[in-house]
Amino acid sequence: MASVELKQVQKIYPNGFEAVKGIDLEIEDKEFMVLVGPSGCGKTTTLRMIAGLEDVTKGELLINDEVVNEVHPKDRDIAMVFQNYALYPHMNIEKNMSFGLKLQKTPKDEIKQRVDQAAGILGISQLLKNRPRELSGGQRQRVALGRAIVRKPTVFLMDEPLSNLDAKLRVQMRAELIKLHHDLETTFIYVTHDQTEAMTMGTRICVMNEGIIQQVADPRTIYNRPANLFVAGFIGSPPMNFLEGSIEVKGEDVRFSFTHEGQSEKVAISKVFKNNDGREVILGIRPEHVQLVEDGIRSEVVVTELLGSDLNIYFRLQEELLSIKSDAAQPFESGHPIAIQFDPYQMLLFDKTTGERLRDERD
Repeated sequence: MASVELKQVQKIYPNGFEAVKGIDLEIEDKEFMVLVGPSGCGKTTTLRMIAGLEDVTKGELLINDEVVNEVHPKDRDIAMVFQNYALYPHMNIEKNMSFGLKLQKTPKDEIKQRVDQAAGILGISQLLKNRPRELSGGQRQRVALGRAIVRKPTVFLMDEPLSNLDAKLRVQMRAELIKLHHDLETTFIYVTHDQTEAMTMGTRICVMNEGIIQQVADPRTIYNRPANLFVAGFIGSPPMNFLEGSIEVKGEDVRFSFTHEGQSEKVAISKVFKNNDGREVILGIRPEHVQLVEDGIRSEVVVTELLGSDLNIYFRLQEELLSIKSDAAQPFESGHPIAIQFDPYQMLLFDKTTGERLRDERD
């Protein structure tokens, strides 16, 4: 059992800065929870409070249903993996991995068995006699993970552990961490600013901004049913396209109306919004749900990005740079005229004032 719960947890520093603003979060046993958000959103501070490296100013922090606000970090049965690996340079890998167990006066035979087992899981058995300086970044990160694994904690805390690795190695390590979570069957809490890591690794994602939780849900829900404009714009690459306009209702005909290059454009939307005539909203649509057509809303290509078999096409509407995910086989140059339409089943509407998504028939 390794559940973690935050109840109205706040972190206020002595200078008055409120880094975390009374958040509530329940992390279930054996879950892979990812805290994601821009720099300064409070995700690392939240992780450090769970670890006991930062004091909780207000609220309650529970591990396995026990309040641990005043419990020392070493007594919380957690292990933390840092961004910079934090390995002892004068020790070989075996001693780095076993150091914490020796401090706990674990028997030598058990230490060797745990280190060998962790090294085998991570594929670093042949490196146990090496020093950290003799290892690559990916190997050092495995050692840092191994040092955490040997302790057999109830909760693993990870603070952007892959950010120092190159792109190819990050992809490989993501897959290894997912497998590690599956094999160890314990609770992972993982902090990142990288939405790809969040979407591919988390069983659930907690999106944060300015010390506030914006949405907690599984990756598919976060992507397809974002709670508000911030989540919709933060998750997705290229990001979601947004257009300002209003809802226009004439009988059973419900449309999103907006202005482009001095012309009024109207897009049919769900009849569920028929009681919102005149409401100012923002339409959101993912790049993969924008379609190139013969006759539609007119624009022209600003620039393209070739990504192997895919092509990102950027164009302007309402002076905003929007994008389409298209087939790379289609040759487009800057200035090329295009006509687009939106998939009517994939459009989202957000209240212009609050930023909250309007519920539709899919909710």
